[in-house]
Amino acid sequence: MGETKIQTSTRAQTKKKKVNQIPFGVALLIAIIGIGFFAANQSPKAALMWTFGVALGYTLQRSRFCFTASMRDPVLTGSTSLTKAVIIAIATATVGFASIQYAAFLKDPAKIPGNISPVGIHTAIGAIMFGIGMVIAGGCASGTLMRVGEGFMMQWLSLVFFIIGSLWGAHDFGWWSKALISKTKPVFLPNVLGWPLAILIQFGLLFVIYIVADWYGNKNVNE
Repeated sequence: MGETKIQTSTRAQTKKKKVNQIPFGVALLIAIIGIGFFAANQSPKAALMWTFGVALGYTLQRSRFCFTASMRDPVLTGSTSLTKAVIIAIATATVGFASIQYAAFLKDPAKIPGNISPVGIHTAIGAIMFGIGMVIAGGCASGTLMRVGEGFMMQWLSLVFFIIGSLWGAHDFGWWSKALISKTKPVFLPNVLGWPLAILIQFGLLFVIYIVADWYGNKNVNE
C-alpha cells in the first residue's frame, strides 16, 4: 500500500506541467491583425482574402470538418455527422454557384462561369487514386492543412507529398489531356437536362443522401 502511494506521488511529480497558452494566443491574434493591416495597405482584396482564410481555418479547426472523415467515419465508427455537414455544404454551394451561373446564362448562354470539365475514365481513375491517398494520409487537403496548423507532424509529411504529387500531376497533365481528357466532352447538366430539371435532380439526390446518412447514423447510435 505504501509503495503504491509512493509510485502515485512520483508519477504526479514527474507529470509535465500544462503550458499556459494564453500568451501564445494573444501573440497570434496580434500577428493576424498586423498581417491584415499590412495586406490592406498593399491591396484591399488581399486583406479580404486574408480575413476569409483566417475565418475558414478557424471554422475548419473548431468543426473538425474533413471530406475524408465524412466518407470514412460511417464505415469505421458509424458516425454520419460530418457526412451530413458535407452534404449541407454542397447544397449551400450549389445555391450560390447555380445563381451566379444562371444569371450569366441569361445574359449570354455561351459564357457561363465555372470550370466545366470533361467526364470520363480519367475522372474515375483520379477519384480512386485521390480517395486511397486521402485515407492513407488521414485527411483531405483542407483537413491536412488544418492539422498542419495544429502541429501534427505526420500531417507535415502528408503535406510534403501532397505538394510533390500535385507537381507531378501538373508535369504529366499534358499526357493525360492528350490521352484521355481531350477525347471526352464536358458535361454541364443544365445544358443536357435544362435548368429546372438539373437543379431538381441535384437537390433531390442530396436530400436522399442526407436522409439515408441521418438514418444510418441514428441506427448506429441506438445500437
